Amino acid sequence: MLLDQIQKANDIKNINPRDYAALAAEIRDFLVRKISVTGGHLGSNLGAVELTMALHLALNLPEDKIIWDVGHQSYTHKLLTGRREGFDMLKKYGGMSGFPKRKESPCDSFDTGHSSTSISAGLGMVKARDLRGENRTIVSVIGDGSLTGGMAYEALNNAARLETNFIIILNDNNMSISENVGGVSKYLNNIRTSNAYLDVKDGIYYAIRNTKYGDPVVAGIRRAKNSLKQLVIPGMYFEDMGITYLGPVDGHDTASLIRVINEAKRRKNAVIIHVLTKKGKGYAPAENHPARFHGAEPFDVQTGVPLKKKMKANYTDVFSTVMMKLGQRDEKIVAITAAMPDGTGLKRFSHAYPDRFFDVGIAEQHAVTFAAGLAVGGLKPVVAVYSSFLQRAYDQVLHDVCIQNLPVIFAIDRAGLVGSDGETHQGIFDLSYLSSIPNMHIMAPKNKWELSDMMKFAVSFGAPIALRYPRGEAYDGLAAFRAPVAYGRSEMIYEEKDIALLAVGSMVKTGEEVYADLKKEGRFCTLVNARFVKPIDEEGIRKLAHTHKLLVTMEENVESGGFGERVRTFADDNGLPVRILTIAVPDEYVEHGNVDLLKQEIGIDKESILKRIHEVLGEV
Repeated sequence: MLLDQIQKANDIKNINPRDYAALAAEIRDFLVRKISVTGGHLGSNLGAVELTMALHLALNLPEDKIIWDVGHQSYTHKLLTGRREGFDMLKKYGGMSGFPKRKESPCDSFDTGHSSTSISAGLGMVKARDLRGENRTIVSVIGDGSLTGGMAYEALNNAARLETNFIIILNDNNMSISENVGGVSKYLNNIRTSNAYLDVKDGIYYAIRNTKYGDPVVAGIRRAKNSLKQLVIPGMYFEDMGITYLGPVDGHDTASLIRVINEAKRRKNAVIIHVLTKKGKGYAPAENHPARFHGAEPFDVQTGVPLKKKMKANYTDVFSTVMMKLGQRDEKIVAITAAMPDGTGLKRFSHAYPDRFFDVGIAEQHAVTFAAGLAVGGLKPVVAVYSSFLQRAYDQVLHDVCIQNLPVIFAIDRAGLVGSDGETHQGIFDLSYLSSIPNMHIMAPKNKWELSDMMKFAVSFGAPIALRYPRGEAYDGLAAFRAPVAYGRSEMIYEEKDIALLAVGSMVKTGEEVYADLKKEGRFCTLVNARFVKPIDEEGIRKLAHTHKLLVTMEENVESGGFGERVRTFADDNGLPVRILTIAVPDEYVEHGNVDLLKQEIGIDKESILKRIHEVLGEV
């Protein structure tokens, strides 16, 4: 196998160019086989195989630097830098990350996970290179989906002023996670389909090169290329900014990619190489269903069908059903997503109510302020977003929604630990950063029925409100406990004395398990479903403090700024005669791995909580 010849960075340069196509096929076969077992980002990686090969052939790693936007297309890069064995533990606890990690390899130049960041990071590296008098090539790779993020344009605006080499590769597959939307996608599509431009350019170059004065004339045409492009492709947005545009280039032609990268390396300014690729290239199920294979669970290689059969509905499914019902009842309800109609469960709503559904692309900041405008216009906007991505719009939540006290509903999916995607995707900060904002209100459901009840409460609330729920199967326990949702009030599930467990959202299930074990020990115990994180149930806490000696707060969020800290502050400020034990995620970033294992490692699983309770009670 050709892959056997690649043990470290730059080994690909020993491969005969005649074998590049065979190597690409081996890489695709390897990725399909490995990801079918471990799960992972398949479609984006299959589409970037030749592009990654060309970069490794044209550059000298790790001296030269590649910054992968988002980074879920970096698997081939990992293969070509000697991490082949790591794929057996891809995205597993203690194993190789699914994203670039500087601590994992010197060839990973920047940690990534969220979109639209690579040009800014690359520009910073370019400036550092020049100030330090170094001589290296810096390449930022960004997808067309990520190019909808405003941060990318802020960086392009600054890159246009460069008088030194900086290469930006636009990996254009017409997809982000779902199909791209908006003006940027339309603009790039016009370039993709501009065969007239390609025919004119190639025809002129080849005809003149064969004449007596061919080379000087071709050089002159190259210098005047902007004018030629302007004649055929109106706008030429990048060149108008001052960034040299090369392309479009076939992203599956390794030789052509190497040539254009080498040409870009000679420029003394910012250069954008427009590369056309196909997401899922070489594996029919991924080509036919690119969204499904963006982040794939383990699957059967022959059919592409997931190995794990879906049994119970997850929280996203429940939210999807609730949105359909709410949309039918109230024409003022509108839904917004940032390029994730499938992931957030809004696909059904988009089909049923297309005029009331808005996919703004990868642009979370715009999504939130757009929702604020919809609210001012008299509608009831629901912003469905993953917890880790809402972080990107903190200022818009504060400045545009909450200062004006606008009735925007935030449906926050993937809250808490999400597992295999690791540090950049764990939703463990939302309770803290949202709690810091005046006028914001925060709820968390204990099970699937409460998610439905809380959504109904939220759309009639009339002020900023967030509803956070976890990834995975929706809990269907505690079905008998369904008291009406009342503002700022918790729900008493089991009431006794001595020890009170105050659990938030997904931790209610864990609280139920802790409660059962404490009862087996013969202890008196109370279990409370907090429901509201902001405002906390001050009246309920005051009452519990006079009948219990220990309050145990439980949340799948960092301790700093979280629910437990708010309860502790209230108890201290009011001199309540009770001890507080806070169970929360430690003040640290949580690596990738199985969620149950991660809970054990950070001490928020049942056994860890019981141990902490016994320690506080002086019994260990």
